[in-house]
Amino acid sequence: MITDMERIGDQAADIAEITVHLSEKAYLIKLIDIPKMAEATVRMVRESIDAFVARDLSLAKQVIESDDIVDELFCRIKDSLIELIRESADYGEQATDFLMIAKYFERIGDHAVNIAGWVQFAITGAHSEKTKM
Repeated sequence: MITDMERIGDQAADIAEITVHLSEKAYLIKLIDIPKMAEATVRMVRESIDAFVARDLSLAKQVIESDDIVDELFCRIKDSLIELIRESADYGEQATDFLMIAKYFERIGDHAVNIAGWVQFAITGAHSEKTKM
């Protein structure tokens, strides 16, 4: 669990670094799904920690199920960024930065799932198939 928390911190730092870089330029695209993805992954991390503290199996399972939402948002973001690059190579650098941010959020969600999986294991002695990374 500690390893997952450390990786979440590393990926959050990577997102912050890219965000600082992006703040120096006007966005070439309208951000819709990345903020939704950020909100979903923050909720997953918070709820996985809450599940650990409260030994709440139901909340841990809810976090594991939430991963599908984050994965779907990642696919939607990736597809829209690919289409944007097809339209104009001028969007390439910024689209790549946004894709990296989305991938970091997706990985943060996976780490939250791992934490929830450890909660599940601590309570039941069994690991969910989805939490084996």
